[in-house]
Amino acid sequence: MTDGKSRRRPAEHATDVVVLGAGPAGLVLGNILVDRGIDCVVLERAERTQVQTRARAGFLAANTVRILEQHGLAEGLRRRGQIHGTCEFRTEDGRFRLDYSGLGQREQHTVYPQQELVTDLLTRFLERGGQLRFGTEAVAVRDADSERPEVAVREADGRPGLWRARYVAGCDGRHGAARRSLPAGTVRHHRDHGVTWLGLLAEAPPSLDAVGYAVHEHGFAGHMARTSEVTRYYLQCERGTPADAWSEERIWDELELRMRAREYGPLRRGRVVQRSVVDLESDVLEPLRHGALFLVGDAAGLISPSAAKGANLAVLEAAVLADALTDDLTAKNPEGLDAYSARCLTHIWRAQEFSHWMIGLLHGPSGADGESLFHNSLRRSRLSSLRTSRNHQDWFAEHYVGV
Repeated sequence: MTDGKSRRRPAEHATDVVVLGAGPAGLVLGNILVDRGIDCVVLERAERTQVQTRARAGFLAANTVRILEQHGLAEGLRRRGQIHGTCEFRTEDGRFRLDYSGLGQREQHTVYPQQELVTDLLTRFLERGGQLRFGTEAVAVRDADSERPEVAVREADGRPGLWRARYVAGCDGRHGAARRSLPAGTVRHHRDHGVTWLGLLAEAPPSLDAVGYAVHEHGFAGHMARTSEVTRYYLQCERGTPADAWSEERIWDELELRMRAREYGPLRRGRVVQRSVVDLESDVLEPLRHGALFLVGDAAGLISPSAAKGANLAVLEAAVLADALTDDLTAKNPEGLDAYSARCLTHIWRAQEFSHWMIGLLHGPSGADGESLFHNSLRRSRLSSLRTSRNHQDWFAEHYVGV
């Protein structure tokens, strides 16, 4: 017989790389490592059904598509994704369109819902023989400054577990074990933009063949197609508004008002199937490496959804880390790992700058005081420049698609 103490002893496992989180970052990283013969495991707190149904981002940058194609991970998006290269701005001064696929670097987005991409990545990872532990919560990363760090976990059956590895990749978001395990002295750059969106997913066909950005005195409204039958909308609302505070009728009436449906045509309505409240915040951690622990995706930096950069940064960082881990584990070349933090932070700050610019473009302060009037006049001037200046349009296109 075993006593109570032995039954509580953690189950111990070993591998080369422990990947925390089965989102786009963790699954891209895991796929590349397994394809190169590197022993790794992906630990995911949620169950498989939840992982495959989390509706998040849907706009993949050209560089993201290239990375996925390079590693044999783009079959689904090539078959079902929709090419997209136009956005439309609706303001108090009228509307205008930018065909950004013909501007700047002449690149375009591929619209592919994140839950479908995650399903593709997950399926491919398992087909390649990858280890993926669902329902396994990482509790803490220990001894990251040693040659054999540990990840303490809570197994799917509730028992404690322990994974030892050479490296740990924290792809588990802003509230995950990787961030909770960071040493004192880690620098966090944070900004609350003071803007809140009501995020909506509607069973309704797109109402225009472009991404729609509406600037209105009532606040911002956004239109982003997901599929031929599903559209994501955003409505700016007061900070602290509960997700269920507005009726569907009020939501659609407010969307039509802000998107100026009387002038440009009605919206195609449908049932709102998902709601969330998004406070627009940005943060960046520095450095992204702490000994054997590396931060990837939202664990490395949170970016507002105003410019669709989050998932694209996550895939880029995962690919950079995969190459660096491969060089170190197969050729004993640590240069890529040493450069990982600085290289990725360059991309992160570039994306943060554009996201910050977009927030200022799409949102103006309310009120009739002198400062509000000044900032709203600046916003209108920026929109006017974007409407008329080819140089400004090229800059926008390059940064809108690029990471």
